Amino acid sequence: MLEYENQMFLEILHEDGLIITAKGLGLDTVFINLLKAYSDPGHLVIVLGTTNKDEQYFIEKLRSQNEKHLPRVITAEVTSSEREITYLDGGVLFMSGRILVVDLLKSRVPLHLVSGILVYRAHKILNSHQEVFAIRLYRQTNKTGFIKAFSNSALAFNAGFAQVERVMRTLFIKQLYLWPRFHSVVTNSLSTYKPQVIELHVKLTPKMLKIQSLLLDVMNYLIKELKRINKYIDLDELTVENAIAKKFHKQLQQQLDPMWHQLSKKTKQLISEIKTLRSLLMSLAYDDSVSFYELLNRLRSKEYVINSSGWLLLDIVEELFKCTKERVYTDKNELKPEANPKWTILSEIILEIQNHNKKRSDLSGQTQKVLILVQDTVTCYQLKNVLIKGPSEYLLYQATKKIQFKETNKQSFECDPETSSNTEKNENVEEDTEQDSYVLTLSQKPSTHIELKSPGDSEQFFEEYSQIAELDLTTFSTSVPLIVIQSLKKASDPMALQRTLLEMMPSYVIMYAADISAVRQVEVYQNYNPAINLCVYFLIYGGSVEEQAYLSSLRREKDAFERLIRDKSSMVVPADQDGKTEDCAALSTKVNNPFNEENTRQGGLQTDGKVIEKVVVDMREFGCELPTILHNRGIEIDPVTLLIGDYILSPDICIERKSISDLIGSLQSGRLYTQVMAMNRHYHKPMLLIEFDQNKPFCLQRHYYVSKGVDSKDVTSKLQLLTMHFPRLKLVWSPNPHASAQLFEELKKGKDQPDGARAVLIGTHGNAYEKEVMANKYNACMFDFMMQIPGVTSKNIYAILNKGISLDQLISHTEEQLIDIVGNKQDAQILYNGLHTINQTADDIPEATVSRTISRVRERGLFYKRNRSS
Repeated sequence: MLEYENQMFLEILHEDGLIITAKGLGLDTVFINLLKAYSDPGHLVIVLGTTNKDEQYFIEKLRSQNEKHLPRVITAEVTSSEREITYLDGGVLFMSGRILVVDLLKSRVPLHLVSGILVYRAHKILNSHQEVFAIRLYRQTNKTGFIKAFSNSALAFNAGFAQVERVMRTLFIKQLYLWPRFHSVVTNSLSTYKPQVIELHVKLTPKMLKIQSLLLDVMNYLIKELKRINKYIDLDELTVENAIAKKFHKQLQQQLDPMWHQLSKKTKQLISEIKTLRSLLMSLAYDDSVSFYELLNRLRSKEYVINSSGWLLLDIVEELFKCTKERVYTDKNELKPEANPKWTILSEIILEIQNHNKKRSDLSGQTQKVLILVQDTVTCYQLKNVLIKGPSEYLLYQATKKIQFKETNKQSFECDPETSSNTEKNENVEEDTEQDSYVLTLSQKPSTHIELKSPGDSEQFFEEYSQIAELDLTTFSTSVPLIVIQSLKKASDPMALQRTLLEMMPSYVIMYAADISAVRQVEVYQNYNPAINLCVYFLIYGGSVEEQAYLSSLRREKDAFERLIRDKSSMVVPADQDGKTEDCAALSTKVNNPFNEENTRQGGLQTDGKVIEKVVVDMREFGCELPTILHNRGIEIDPVTLLIGDYILSPDICIERKSISDLIGSLQSGRLYTQVMAMNRHYHKPMLLIEFDQNKPFCLQRHYYVSKGVDSKDVTSKLQLLTMHFPRLKLVWSPNPHASAQLFEELKKGKDQPDGARAVLIGTHGNAYEKEVMANKYNACMFDFMMQIPGVTSKNIYAILNKGISLDQLISHTEEQLIDIVGNKQDAQILYNGLHTINQTADDIPEATVSRTISRVRERGLFYKRNRSS
């Protein structure tokens, strides 16, 4: 490890804490060495917050270092009994928060044997409710184990009030370690071996410069308009300079989320259009002229113009379309796309590398490898085709593929035999798919390939290979460079660049796209391999939005670390924040549950005369925050797989929880009707909990009351119809999970505790409980009908159905007979009156009508049993 990496490792090893590093400084190296330190059967260490790509990378690295006891990955495919054995075997375990929470609640994890928990990507912990729940359960029982957290996103800790303090409290951590790029140890360490850096400030063409200026003017207009119509919203940070930053739009969205429902339609449209203009600016820098022209033309559709805020009607926008078209067509409307200036510089760099290698005498038969780092898969595909086909043919290929030419344009092709020939050739070429990496080498048969035709291009001829491993490098000349083009986020793998650098060991790196993380990873790579004389070519458009966005990202990360340094100096950390003391306030359920009163009702677990409240929770609900909050309030959680409902509060109360998006989707698909029908059939008090996002207030709009014309897409109308079909269904509205937890606690007061084993069986087929009382025995439609009759409850309906045959027989029973069947005098009286009391006077109802109705019931017979037919 490098000097600063070693110091980071020793800090976090000796004392628990949260370590935050700048992007690209090798946090993964520190994490791998920590895994290696705990990869021993004598330890049991659980790792949370990693992805499949992370786990694969860490295991491969440890395997390459000949580690005997490799970490294991616990997935849902591993059974509970196998997991119990795995816990006893010790070592490092990668697992999801959901699996760990369930095993902790089921007492499958030997907590006294757990050495500690490692949390990767700690900046996401506040939104990872399962991981938060697991850490809390762990710290409640285990007071000696460690908790160590890691993050490389300083910006994430600047969103919101006291974000870093909230994260540290959630993780039960007292120490904060900060490692920015300007840290003196980091600066000195990376200065030991510096790569040769050649900065090339590429000039934008006059037409590109004009288009960029016009796009910035439009963006400035939209920002001013947004501020004008929202004078009472703090939008000081919304400037053109900040708006072109990579993640600024996401931060703006988070800022406006609490008031999003109160913003006007025009405000929302302006925010969306600012994002669109930023994407156009980035497309101008990286896409070819034909692709940019086609992208801009999509905005000229009638639908977009009608729904936009009107910026397409500005005079400068007409000039923008004109300049964009001039990059593709000449004044005579002939196709002649403008080449990207970086393409010429790139071909010159490759020629320079080849000429330099020819003059070197120290290569010893080694093939020099060139790594080209690009922004995304689109640019990766673009450069591959440019190097193989040449700029002119690639642009022609793009034009025939993306632009629908007019008849006059087709005639202009026919005027030039060579152009016509090339067009036919492109039409016959099958469109290959975009990939995130390509391997190219100089072709051994240059006559079969098309020459590069741009000024400054070298007479190189490239061909493609699928993987580096397929190449036999001994067959190539040492002067022939091997070129690998790769996207910065290959296959959405955060470790993609580390993998490529380790596998390829390049001598040249061309930064086609500016990225601070990639730049620093290349610095670290040079210091780990001082024998390689690394040369880095840094390509960037001088005076462009691309350069400004890169500088803004550097500035914002620096400001984020400076703010964290100030917060650390003034931070007040409670002595018991680590949760290792028995009187830790953060782990006390009495503090978190002010409504926890003494309840002596039978049915729950009792300790010292107090009942431990219990809630049966469906496994799928652990993705939300509510189970965690319930546990914080001192309520026991029983995780099971429920077929009906999400939360069982008592033998009678079943709750289905829906977020706003789930509610709309379930209403549209009809799934909610089925769920409510099942709850209504098996529980006496079914409830639908509609829970808002606590960061996004919500209010029902459009129609509030039932009207003559019911809109099938109207959420309010469908909810009203749902309650009309199921009168016993209660709708419960909750602004956030904390309010839901308090509501659950109040609903449970004085109620029996639910039975998890029985709740699992409800709704299943083929088990003893279902055979006795459920739908395999009774007519489902008749069951639902009987539940609507006064006096029939979930407690007595099965007695009625078991002792009765049909509705005709039930009507003929006397009140005394109904008391024997129901077992409750009051319910029997209500049932008898409901069946025999006439709401209207006898004079209002013709006697013939009453007689005819009774005769129909007796003749047709409404039977309870499924094996009886009418």
